[in-house]
Amino acid sequence: MSFQHPHNADVGFDGGDLDCGNGLLLLIRKHIDPLPRGGLLEIRSTETSVDEDLPAWCRMTGNEMVSFLRDGKQRSFLVAKGKLAERVATATGAPEMGSRFEVVDVKPLLVFPPVAPAPAIRPLSVMGIGSWPRPRWMLQAVHEHMEGRLDEASFQATADDAVRLAISAQIRAGADVVSDGEQRRDSYSSFVASRLDNCQLIPLTDLLPLVDDPEEFERELRALDIPAGDVRHPALFGPLGRSRGIAVHEAEFAQTLTERPVKVALPGPYLLTRTMWMECISDRAYADREALAVDIVRVLREEIACLLAAGTALVQLDEPVLSEVVFSGPANQRSFMCGALSAKSDSPVELAFARDLVNAVTEGFPRERIALHMCRGNWSADESLALAGDYTPLVDILGQMNVGTLFLELATPRAGEMEILERLPKHLRIGIGSCNQKHAHVESVESIVAHVEKAIALFGAERLLLTPDCGFATFADNPLNSDRVAEAKLAVLAQAAAILRERHGV
Repeated sequence: MSFQHPHNADVGFDGGDLDCGNGLLLLIRKHIDPLPRGGLLEIRSTETSVDEDLPAWCRMTGNEMVSFLRDGKQRSFLVAKGKLAERVATATGAPEMGSRFEVVDVKPLLVFPPVAPAPAIRPLSVMGIGSWPRPRWMLQAVHEHMEGRLDEASFQATADDAVRLAISAQIRAGADVVSDGEQRRDSYSSFVASRLDNCQLIPLTDLLPLVDDPEEFERELRALDIPAGDVRHPALFGPLGRSRGIAVHEAEFAQTLTERPVKVALPGPYLLTRTMWMECISDRAYADREALAVDIVRVLREEIACLLAAGTALVQLDEPVLSEVVFSGPANQRSFMCGALSAKSDSPVELAFARDLVNAVTEGFPRERIALHMCRGNWSADESLALAGDYTPLVDILGQMNVGTLFLELATPRAGEMEILERLPKHLRIGIGSCNQKHAHVESVESIVAHVEKAIALFGAERLLLTPDCGFATFADNPLNSDRVAEAKLAVLAQAAAILRERHGV
């Protein structure tokens, strides 16, 4: 069947009988995002509800419904990315009505490169968790790059400048270990969608029809400090592949700027599984989330191997959703918590699943070079919006993780008392959260010294590192503090560490 729209589409697909609440919006986003402004997408559908839902989606997202044709049950919609008036006059071919999914065949890395030496991380070292506030011009570059308006080389050159500033600030503050501040990332976890094969970033608002309780999900989105349409979520459209590095390029550039140990954070395997498994779309490539998790473990192992071979001193796996498992409510309740929107099972099942995934990722790697971080939510400066609860339901499973360091939220009262952590195995280093990244108020050196002295009495100075509770800018568009405040907080941590080192002889 051939539909004659007033303009030729640049690309198209057949959505069959999918409705907007069962995967069609994800396919639309997959095909429309790569188009330039004014680019034309043809969507074919046999689902009657799309007649009303698609124009409403266009109005909500600022795209233009150019034309709508119908022949019996078969419908064809022509949608412009942005406005048709923005279209650049070029010769275009006929719509490409091929396979609904573009699947990349990527062969796994079978032999890991050898681990390279890295600078040692001494006791009571000071470091950030990962993210650092981006300059305004870097945020602009992130958006332009995601929207296809800034080429890869220009984006990386801009990011290099932002990384130089972030690392310089950490060094001025006296940090012993530095990160690149995650300057190239739109968020701490969803950025992987721009690096992995068959993944794509879509706005959170596109997921509204997919959740069991849209009203509750809307309420959670309204709790964000930035518009939900500006927060993007990774969607999976085929078998997961890693044809290029996820963060190796970040580590390699950071190491050209300093001789200090460099830390790189990666989203953990449980977080990625919860984030990427959406029944309406992921099950086209995987039978279940356990099958998806196998590939997630594989790509993370490949990435860690390359990071360690590049001389990265510490690879940190971020697993904040562990707290969502035990603090957010019933097993069938979905939560925005750091993007983990998929349904979960009972807490013991989920925690065991998370432990097994982490241990599968870290198996065979030097434990002292691998860390795990968790917190209770870091998207709002309003403490009341974040999860709360002590480490009692988590301490045993954390102790079973095959990592060498735990970076834990401990400065906020929401995390409870640190005495609970005495049950952790003695081989584990503990990154003690010693300042609150959500507050603009800079803690005094005296208060940090007193806080860490309490930890030293429990664990010994040799096992401790000093950090903020979480990153300063988990989501690029939503920094919890300015770079000035972030630098000041790291500086007081460094001053406190100097006092404690002299006092305890480490």
